Amino acid sequence: MIVAGIGCRRACPAAQIVALVTQAAAAAAVQIDALAAPIFKDEEPGLREAALALGLPLHFVAAEAMAAAQDSCVTRSEAALRATGFASVAEGAALAVAGRPLLLPRIGEGEATCAVAGSTETQR
Repeated sequence: MIVAGIGCRRACPAAQIVALVTQAAAAAAVQIDALAAPIFKDEEPGLREAALALGLPLHFVAAEAMAAAQDSCVTRSEAALRATGFASVAEGAALAVAGRPLLLPRIGEGEATCAVAGSTETQR
């Protein structure tokens, strides 16, 4: 399973998330199977709208799983750490759901970030 982990600011438009996931999939040369975001973003309408627009399931990651994934993240944001308690939101979410490896480190555009993790062995 290939997972796009998403980090976003409050009220981030779905269109930005969709565009960033599309860009990340192209950069990693994979087909995304699911989106993942931290549980504290579960009320962000842009995330749900983006998942619906992309036709993908959206997984919300518990704080414990986000914390466990942090050591495997390759990028860190001090601003994200101050705001959320996690130095890598997008990578942490992707790794927590898909496991390893990280296929695309965090990229950002506008108010969103995206990272891709998972196994390409089952990709067509």
